[in-house]
Amino acid sequence: MILHKSFKHGWFYHFRINSSKLDSLLIGDLDSLKDYLLKVYKGGVDDEKFTVGPRSSSLKFQIPSLEITSINNHGVCDLATIGLEINKDRFRTAHSKVQTYMLENDSTTIAMEVPLWLDEGEHELMSLFRESGSLTGHIDALSIEKDKIVIWDYKPNAKKEKYASTQVYAYAVMLSRRTGISLEKFLCGYFDKDDCYMFKPCEVEFDGGKVLL
Repeated sequence: MILHKSFKHGWFYHFRINSSKLDSLLIGDLDSLKDYLLKVYKGGVDDEKFTVGPRSSSLKFQIPSLEITSINNHGVCDLATIGLEINKDRFRTAHSKVQTYMLENDSTTIAMEVPLWLDEGEHELMSLFRESGSLTGHIDALSIEKDKIVIWDYKPNAKKEKYASTQVYAYAVMLSRRTGISLEKFLCGYFDKDDCYMFKPCEVEFDGGKVLL
């Protein structure tokens, strides 16, 4: 069963959950993620947080301490390829074509366009911004693989991306804070139909609010 809620956060974001997968995938120490997703669906979020302050998509700097791995023949690339074809007349944007196909057909994908925020003082990452207000964003696709939470960002030209890893890292920090789940339980990745790149967000180090070079 697909649960759907729209948020007007600058433009419309269509938050969707495949509820049929929650009980089987979100167990043990991942149970709080299920609580968060259902809470957002039932009660929404503070929309005001998403109208002011920095956005994760505007993070235009690299995190040198990240070790990003190129994954050959990852299944998420096949999902993108099929989604773009099957949903070519169903949705206008490539993101919607890929995200919705993953949510409806991939056994590991549980949600898409998940709204997130990080308030001032909640993490060292916030000290990097001059702009006041909460850091906000929306996860393209959220999956569970081998008891790990995988945050996926669809990038049509993934190979050329310079800052995608920073954006996805911010998503991991925000979701960790909102759920209380350690970054050790997260994996991050960005992809298109040809390429996939992944890293472990727990490996990022901060010193005095600045990313270590």
